Amino acid sequence: MTNKTSRRDFFSTFTDGLHGAALASLFARDMFAEGSTQHIFDLKPKASHFPGKAKSVIHLFMNGGPSQVDLFDPKPALKRLAGTAPSRELAFAISNGKDSGTLFPTPYEFKPRGKCGMEISDALPHLAGCVDDIALIRSMYGEHANHEPALFLLHTGRTIASRPSIGSWVSYGLGTDNQNLPAYVVLDDPKGLPINGISNWQSAWLPPLYQGTRFRTEGPPVLNLEPRPEVPAPLVEAERALLKKMDEAHRKQRPYQPELDARISSYELAARMQMSASDALDVMKESEATREAYGLNETATASYGKRCLMARRLVERGVRFVQLYIESQIFDNHGDIKAGLDYACGKTDKPIAALLKDLKQRGLLDSTLVVYGGEFGRLPMSQGGGKPGRDHGPNGFSSWMAGGGVKGGVVHGTTDDIGFKAAENRVSVHDFHATILHCLGLRHRDLFHDRNGLRERLTDQFPARVVSEILA
Repeated sequence: MTNKTSRRDFFSTFTDGLHGAALASLFARDMFAEGSTQHIFDLKPKASHFPGKAKSVIHLFMNGGPSQVDLFDPKPALKRLAGTAPSRELAFAISNGKDSGTLFPTPYEFKPRGKCGMEISDALPHLAGCVDDIALIRSMYGEHANHEPALFLLHTGRTIASRPSIGSWVSYGLGTDNQNLPAYVVLDDPKGLPINGISNWQSAWLPPLYQGTRFRTEGPPVLNLEPRPEVPAPLVEAERALLKKMDEAHRKQRPYQPELDARISSYELAARMQMSASDALDVMKESEATREAYGLNETATASYGKRCLMARRLVERGVRFVQLYIESQIFDNHGDIKAGLDYACGKTDKPIAALLKDLKQRGLLDSTLVVYGGEFGRLPMSQGGGKPGRDHGPNGFSSWMAGGGVKGGVVHGTTDDIGFKAAENRVSVHDFHATILHCLGLRHRDLFHDRNGLRERLTDQFPARVVSEILA
């Protein structure tokens, strides 16, 4: 007579035999066993895979997609072909081929700049004086023409949400030299968050300790940072000491819990920041000449200039990754490209040039990698009537790097004759990420996080190469 086992009977005996041994082993390894090898997550400095040239990164993210053919990538053919119909491939890149404009040359002039003779637009007169220190990549390409997925790709390596940002990966891989400040700081624009909001600097399934920390540029840098003024300092210290003992007792009862470790570490960091953050972000401690150089005394440049100066003060104090944003979609110039770029570059050009010169003058540029670019570029044809703009162009755009680990005064890659798509020495976003990690001494294939049996990476499983041609 055959014994039938019900579903309930099966699960009631599931912990018996080999099933139970395996389950107990998993619980023991993950939660309770002494001697567990589970990783402890913290922000202590970690060894790189090899000696990197850069110790810190300042990421100047240009929201909206700066136009390469108006700023960095001269295309004389557009003048010759002005007003002619685009190819079918180019026409299809805008609105599925409907209402496409004609080929549209830039309203700006390009000239050779610096000792290297790099050609950039007169929309960037201040950066023109720094070209001998930058490596310009003219052959970037992305995967999507919409802002949301393109921003996710640029920041996390995938066009989907809920992936760790590059700043989170860097702080996860290297920690930080200053334990009194976050490893990853975000300086967003007081006028509003970028597309995708705080998801741009999320840690996703990496421990929350590695997500970006927002510092405000108007008012107190961090809300509720200062202790209550009515509480005497000795009492504050006694409270912190007691809290630390309670945290340690709580942690001992729950070993090998990375989320708990990260949460406790975050609270401890917040306490240490009370003395360090306000000092690091106080630009009034700078000389008048320095504040003037960054444009803090001019209406157009004051806000972004302040963030650039804060970024220098943060990397000077050992912060690993600083990310700057400009007001939402400022480079998304669908109409009147000339007015739009005059406005955007008028806010950012002088502060960025001041940042590069200031880092260099202080001996910090060799150890600080400065990265500039948006989520994509613009198309080389007109959009809209009257004073036309340009639509999104992910197939070919420009970005640049300067400082820690890269050559100055070099141009890498090309787009086609009209600046529509990357042609020679193409650089994917994953290549771009791999190169940033390399400058920091990290091999992109070896920087991973074990998650559900997978080795997750910033570059994921995509082919990626370090752009060695621009490395010093």
